[in-house]
Amino acid sequence: MTTQTVTAQLMLNTGESVALSSAFTDGTESELQTSGVVGTGGGIAATSIGTFADGKMITAILQPPCSSGGSDGNGFVSYAYIARRGAIVACLPVGQLGVYSEPVNMAFRLQAGDTIRVLTLYSAAQKRQVALNVVTSVGTNAIFTTTPTGAGNNNLTHVLSGQSFGESLQGQSIVFHYAGGREQNLSAGSQVFYLNDRGLPKGGAVMINTANLQMAANRVGLASIALNDVARTVTSA
Repeated sequence: MTTQTVTAQLMLNTGESVALSSAFTDGTESELQTSGVVGTGGGIAATSIGTFADGKMITAILQPPCSSGGSDGNGFVSYAYIARRGAIVACLPVGQLGVYSEPVNMAFRLQAGDTIRVLTLYSAAQKRQVALNVVTSVGTNAIFTTTPTGAGNNNLTHVLSGQSFGESLQGQSIVFHYAGGREQNLSAGSQVFYLNDRGLPKGGAVMINTANLQMAANRVGLASIALNDVARTVTSA
């Protein structure tokens, strides 16, 4: 099994800048914890972000969860989120070391038990994965993925429940979103389409390749979601 190191840097409302660093086995979602040294003041044991900063607020993401790329630089982070009691409470942008331009503002108050969950990928098959992050008008944060294996229609499903896009978000409106994929050239329009029950596009999110560009949420292609809607990427190979 291949492994890689993921690091991140968060700013808290107390003025603390918190470093995180953990080793990940590719293809297995795991926890990103505080690094052994979180600043010049000294070291602490690796711990969950909610334990370390209970009651404090994340005000900015100085460095999104980024991969070292593994032994040859080909690994990457597919998605990351803050988990609370088994649910996604905040999607997090992800990146590649050295490919980010500015901090991302955030306002999220942490609780004991909160953890940062991350999935890293490496193999040629894993690198086909597409990840879609959405936030809705009622505050739902959700992540959907698919891993195409060839040409065809590929519907994304929720990373935790396995439900479809419409089943997960029925009756909700997306207020911002972002998608990531390493092989956009194989996807029509380099994007994830939101399709209604007749297969007609009603919105969508353009894929960002984090090896080339910092991931950022946007408000283009938003939609209100019905039960039978799907999120789909159409691949040519």
